[in-house]
Amino acid sequence: MNNLVISFVSPDRPGLVDTLSNIVKKYQGNWQASSMHHLSNTFAGVIEISVNAENTQALIDEVNQISELEAVSKVTTADHKKQSPSIVLELTANDRAGIVQEISSTIHQQGGNLLKLVSTQESAAHSGQELFKAKATISVSEDNTDTLIDALENLADDLMVDISR
Repeated sequence: MNNLVISFVSPDRPGLVDTLSNIVKKYQGNWQASSMHHLSNTFAGVIEISVNAENTQALIDEVNQISELEAVSKVTTADHKKQSPSIVLELTANDRAGIVQEISSTIHQQGGNLLKLVSTQESAAHSGQELFKAKATISVSEDNTDTLIDALENLADDLMVDISR
């Protein structure tokens, strides 16, 4: 059994996920996980599929034939090694250029591994100021957790960090 990760981008249109899921089903694949988003009239996503080795290339070939869909496929192996515990951080700050770089660099410098980042930009309720909001899942050793959180909180006076484990 292969694990197959497919990332894609396409002009948004109805039925795209249905088309992808029908291809996965046709080749007896099992849809393991996905993250898909509508961004600027574009539909983009990442899918993880478990599929028999003999069906892998045919599945990839058919996905690549979808009109106007740009896809990158990678056959991977399942990761069964033990990872550090993960924490989920909710971050809020005044939006500014470079904020994602500052946050990701701090996580890296403190020994963390960014597993997932979902971010948005929205207007503050009373002031209309543009806010950066993000939810980050980070793998980090328990020994480094407090140091990581302190480092993030010290990035800027306006950066708020809420933690869940």
